[in-house]
Amino acid sequence: MSTNWSTNTSFAGTASGASGTILLGRILLSVIFLLSGFGKLTAIAGTAGYFGSLGLPLPMVTAIVVGLIELLGGLAILVGFQTRIVGWVMAIFTVATALVAHTGWDDQMQMINFMKNLGIAGGFLVLASSGAGAYSIDAKRG
Repeated sequence: MSTNWSTNTSFAGTASGASGTILLGRILLSVIFLLSGFGKLTAIAGTAGYFGSLGLPLPMVTAIVVGLIELLGGLAILVGFQTRIVGWVMAIFTVATALVAHTGWDDQMQMINFMKNLGIAGGFLVLASSGAGAYSIDAKRG
């Protein structure tokens, strides 16, 4: 007997159960970006200094832009606003961050952070594909 994974609700759970799981995933994905973005923006001089040490151009502007992407992107994912678009943006941003800040692979922590970023990007791509679920602004907007 073959199992149809996409329509077998006894395996996948009810629609509300799936939406609850998507909500939990959105919460877990957003926390790191909300905290990180807030931290960058409230310690902007330190963030800019760090970005300057990485050789990034216009470190103060870059720090503000990165902080806003993290904070606003994390908030959009949390509430489920424009989730498919924001999921793509955050996936690309997270991979770019890995390539800019976590390529010192001779340091095991940098390798772990690189792989963590790839995993997070995968979660964002799932959201970009599946959408935010029923418990979201996207669902309320119809």
